[in-house]
Amino acid sequence: MGILEVSNVNKHFGGLHALNNVDLNVEQGSVHAIIGPNGAGKSTFLNCLIGKLKPDTGSVLFEGEAVLGKKPHQINQLGIARVFQTPEIFAELTVMENVMIPCYAHRDGAFKINAFARVSRDSEIRIQAETVLEDMGMKEKISQHAGSLSRGDKRRLEMAMCLVQEPKLLLLDEPTAGMARADTNNTIDLLKHISESRGITMVIIEHDMHVVFSLATTISVLAQGAIIAEDLPENIKTHPKVREAYLGEAEV
Repeated sequence: MGILEVSNVNKHFGGLHALNNVDLNVEQGSVHAIIGPNGAGKSTFLNCLIGKLKPDTGSVLFEGEAVLGKKPHQINQLGIARVFQTPEIFAELTVMENVMIPCYAHRDGAFKINAFARVSRDSEIRIQAETVLEDMGMKEKISQHAGSLSRGDKRRLEMAMCLVQEPKLLLLDEPTAGMARADTNNTIDLLKHISESRGITMVIIEHDMHVVFSLATTISVLAQGAIIAEDLPENIKTHPKVREAYLGEAEV
């Protein structure tokens, strides 16, 4: 039994069958990549996992508990966090303040912005935030405004905002999108560090095959809303359906 179990998930948008009987079993501690081109159903699938979309049929279980029907903040409280394609941060706040907010929300419930003055004085939360930022290599930037960070550091900050909530499952939607190769490689190293040091299970949606084959322990391939292959990275590379549908002679 995996930490995340998806069974017979279907989703239609009018006449479009966006997800077609999708089954997925993600083992605890694994890095499970989902690949496919635009329109394959990857983002739709991820939105079903976090409660933004409701499938027409099927079930999603996290540690045996039903996810479907729960609101996004309830799913977050189960231990599921998400990193978006475009980093979602509070640009006008400092790096430290950005990490303290989700830490407070995770501990005490839904965050109200008028409570921030109290949050900023909470020594326990500050220590938690500092610990995560040091682990993310951002301790020297705790007083810097988040909006002034580079794209790579904004991504690093968003991950810190997730990790301070101590998630069991991290969902990443194209975490290296728009990055230069140096930042991409730094993000790969960071994700490896998170996986190895914290044992957090990850599900990654990604177009960059360099990222996928650098990180994934298992890969699922989507084609027109259906999973056509699921295997170890070394086997996915040569799978005939995958090579025909997506990879071709892609450099990895």
